[in-house]
Amino acid sequence: MSWHASCYFIINRTIATGRDHFVEKISKLRDTHTTAGLGVSGQGMDRRIEKKLSRKQLVLYAAGALAVLACAWWVFDTLAGGRSLTVNSQRVAISSVTTGTYEDFIPLRGRLVPSSTVYLDAIEGGRVEQVLVEDGELVEAGDLIAVLSNTNLQLEVLGREAAVTEQLNNLRTIELQLEQNRLAHKRNLVEIDYQITRLEREIARQRELLGENLVSQSTIDNLEDELTYYRNRRQVTLESQATDARMQEAQLQQLRDAGEQLQAGLGFARKNLEDLNVRAPVAGKLSGFNIEIGQSITRGGRLGQIDDPDGSKLNARIDEYYLGRVDLELPAIAEHNRQELELRVSKIYPQVKEGNFEVDMTFAEQPDGLRRGQTLQTRLTLGDNTDAILIPNGAFYQETGGNWVFVVTPDGSEAVKRTVRLGRRNSDFIEVLDGLEPGERVITSPYTSFVGMDRLSLNDD
Repeated sequence: MSWHASCYFIINRTIATGRDHFVEKISKLRDTHTTAGLGVSGQGMDRRIEKKLSRKQLVLYAAGALAVLACAWWVFDTLAGGRSLTVNSQRVAISSVTTGTYEDFIPLRGRLVPSSTVYLDAIEGGRVEQVLVEDGELVEAGDLIAVLSNTNLQLEVLGREAAVTEQLNNLRTIELQLEQNRLAHKRNLVEIDYQITRLEREIARQRELLGENLVSQSTIDNLEDELTYYRNRRQVTLESQATDARMQEAQLQQLRDAGEQLQAGLGFARKNLEDLNVRAPVAGKLSGFNIEIGQSITRGGRLGQIDDPDGSKLNARIDEYYLGRVDLELPAIAEHNRQELELRVSKIYPQVKEGNFEVDMTFAEQPDGLRRGQTLQTRLTLGDNTDAILIPNGAFYQETGGNWVFVVTPDGSEAVKRTVRLGRRNSDFIEVLDGLEPGERVITSPYTSFVGMDRLSLNDD
């Protein structure tokens, strides 16, 4: 049951109880008066009636009155000022609203990392046979670092070589057949041409003899039929030769394409086999290279990395609140050995992890005496300095998001919830855009215990 419902229930119950008791008393008085009137007339009117309350009734009336007063005060207090809570003023931080210069920067703790890194991954998995370089050494591009062995890959290369050899043999066989067919058609054409020439000459001689009636017409007709046959045969032979040449040439081209693909596959297989000899892709310092002889490396497994030994950059994590304000080329200052080092934001990683995102910052001049993994205190400048109304940055911002604060009254007895509009913030101050005036005081400590309250009563108890 809610507080309002409880108070209304107590008030109604108390009123009902008093009403019933009052009705009971009136009834008793009426009965007494009636009884007295049965005797001498007017005698009952001169009797004094004494009202006596029992201790139980007195306690009940007192408790009801106190409950009514308490509920009335609570209802009035809720309607007038909302939900309230009494808080020890010594346990909250109270800060003043001031005017001053807002420095638009955020402090960061950056970690020194190499300016460029090349990862060494195993293109093909295998067993480590030799380790030729130790971790931390400087290597040149192309230096042999380690040697792996992979029996399955070696057998695959041998199988591809056998397939390529077989395909080359098939190609040679088709080429030989094509040449043989070409020569056969050529022989047929030579034979046909010979027969045509012979028949044409024979027909010419027979026609001369026919004029002298030495041969019959049937002999010439037979020779002309045979000549027609060879001429038709020559045409068919030419068509057959063209068709065979076209078909065999297409088959030959397919075999050549297949052979080239097999050669390419064999080249990749041989390259993968060669990649078992791990070489440095670039010059630099080898790090994270902790493989041992006999260790099995999976395909694509990380072997180590090669870092730029001369260049470095600063990697820092920033609260996601500033994700929309951080841009490339923003300036920053890092402190090292009482010297200020100038940096610029060179890369922004938009992925947010655990409420933070990462940025890379490069040095204007590469500093000396810094080592990888070292941390530097850095100030990242987000904008120009401006005059503004300020309040100290506190933990209250996590609960309110800058939308409201508890403002302390002038007498310091209460803190009232007020809607405000806050702007930029750094490690020291928050810019006030609306809702607060200089000289006012606000609570800047965490609001975790009284987020749902509208007023706080402050005392020293």
